[in-house]
Amino acid sequence: MLSARMRFVQYLRKGDLAKRLGLLTDDHKSLLELGGIEGVPYDLKTLIAQNPNLEEIAKKAEKQPKLLLNDDVTLLPPLSDPGKIICIGLNYQDHCDEQNKPAPKQPMFFSKYNNTLVGPLDDVVAHAISNKIDWEVELVVVIGKVARQVPKEKAFDYVFGYSIAQDISARDWQKERNGGQFLLGKSMDTFCPLGPAVVHKSEIKDVYDLPLKTWINGVEKQNGNTRDMIHKIDDVINRLTQSITLLPGDIILTGTPKGVGMYRDPPEYLKVGDVIKTEIVGLGTMTNQVVAPCKPN
Repeated sequence: MLSARMRFVQYLRKGDLAKRLGLLTDDHKSLLELGGIEGVPYDLKTLIAQNPNLEEIAKKAEKQPKLLLNDDVTLLPPLSDPGKIICIGLNYQDHCDEQNKPAPKQPMFFSKYNNTLVGPLDDVVAHAISNKIDWEVELVVVIGKVARQVPKEKAFDYVFGYSIAQDISARDWQKERNGGQFLLGKSMDTFCPLGPAVVHKSEIKDVYDLPLKTWINGVEKQNGNTRDMIHKIDDVINRLTQSITLLPGDIILTGTPKGVGMYRDPPEYLKVGDVIKTEIVGLGTMTNQVVAPCKPN
């Protein structure tokens, strides 16, 4: 275990023009700024690519003053420009069951774009072109170094850490329109709240024993556990890297458990004013409000 808890956040202070990098404290009420430490960059993707000595950073971070999280501090997505956002569909057995579908024998991969990324407290836009916007809590794997043709037994050597995502989905565009292709339904602006931090893998005792939950307006909708993943992280990294090179800062959304809105009886979808609370034990919580789209300029 490192000297300081390795929960990396990106943030803005009031008046800032560029993002900063810090560590979230244990109580999630303040952070330690890393940007003032010699050799430490101001964004997480660059830090990961440097393959830094985290023990040294942890020791120096303990001497940094705490910055209280208040209205003058805005938490950004902990990674704002990953090279890839790779997602996996139907990767929890109970999510397959609620659709009356068999578990896939191979992972079902798809992708999202970076325009979807927002921070852990940011708004989610209810785009006017969809009336079937849904929620999906997901564990995120953050890649730590260049990965090509990685054997399963070495896959976790290429993992930097973990985070939380809401894979917000416009089900009408995912399922009924656009020829059945997922891209538009998954990649609308603000459709991937991410955060609150990227937690280094050394902080997580067992990545396959993490409860994950979603609440809508205080009502629990999803309550699963990462132990129920069908295609495990090592298998996913092994399969992907046979043909795609993964780079530091790339992220993989590993699927969602049962309880999404589309397959409830009757179906439920997000509407303006709804509040989405997302939690993975050990990684933190996010709270995102659904808002109407801004009027065009």
